Amino acid sequence: MALRSPEEAKALFGAGDENFRRLRELAPARLTARGEMISIQGEAAQVAASERLVQDALDLVRGGTELTPDAIARVSRLSSEGRSLAAETQGSPVLPRGMKPKTPGQKLYLDLIERCDITFGVGPAGTGKTYLAVAMAVNALKNKRVKRIILTRPAVEAGEKLGFLPGDLQAKIDPYLRPLYDALYDMMDQEKFESYLTSGVIEVAPLAFMRGRTLNDAFVILDEAQNTTGEQMKMFLTRMGFSSKVVVTGDVTQIDLPRHVTSGLAMAKRVLSRIEGIGFHEFTDVDVVRHPLVGRIIKAYEAAEEAEQDRRAARRGDLSIPEDEGDRKTTS
Repeated sequence: MALRSPEEAKALFGAGDENFRRLRELAPARLTARGEMISIQGEAAQVAASERLVQDALDLVRGGTELTPDAIARVSRLSSEGRSLAAETQGSPVLPRGMKPKTPGQKLYLDLIERCDITFGVGPAGTGKTYLAVAMAVNALKNKRVKRIILTRPAVEAGEKLGFLPGDLQAKIDPYLRPLYDALYDMMDQEKFESYLTSGVIEVAPLAFMRGRTLNDAFVILDEAQNTTGEQMKMFLTRMGFSSKVVVTGDVTQIDLPRHVTSGLAMAKRVLSRIEGIGFHEFTDVDVVRHPLVGRIIKAYEAAEEAEQDRRAARRGDLSIPEDEGDRKTTS
């Protein structure tokens, strides 16, 4: 297999050949490289599978995506299913700083945000659901589709009780809003961000601050929505005004509310899933773009939670699990 140029070979092989070492680990056939040539040796089926893997990785490079060992692992997973990561992530909206979706699930999420006025992104940590929503908000502001960005989340677990924290109100809420600030800092110059924050073009505030408002011409993101109550979720969604877009993100396996309180995010899934103009996207461990162990940890916890639910149902002599209990998972 011939590469087109030394630059392409450098991008494919990676710093210190780290990408090529990962390709060799994952390819069923034997890969060797000399200059801009890659040789593949093995049985016919192994060679064909390895050619697909290398070609899929090359397609990412040629599409302008930076290749990493983790990206190659995602390429390999899809390639083994006869799918192409490059093909399934191309054509996404233009995002700040050249960002692109790293998984097909992320691409579907971006498309849903583009199409729907309200989008729910639900899934485990590390799937990019909040980060990508912020990127879409910055993109909409840059293209003058909205006049401001509003980012909000429940200030603390179980009801926004801030009184015990030291400092003034801003000092109390800043630690809980820091992930949103960090995402914004990644996507625009600090000077511009500070200017937008001062002028109100960008607002980062706890959920309680949304009450009684109508949010027109805004891109509004509610993060950590699993820690809202049903009443809080209804209050937030009904703040939406004209020419606005809303994205709600959360993880129903990380609910910190008291056990007798139903998560507003779990309730919204049941109540709103069939309403036109509202989209729901479910991320899975496949979409985790952190360390590979994170995806395995998530799968292990999900399996343990399902086993515990089965044991509880068996003790009750009832193999069916009530809808509320299935939707509302908690962690210790």
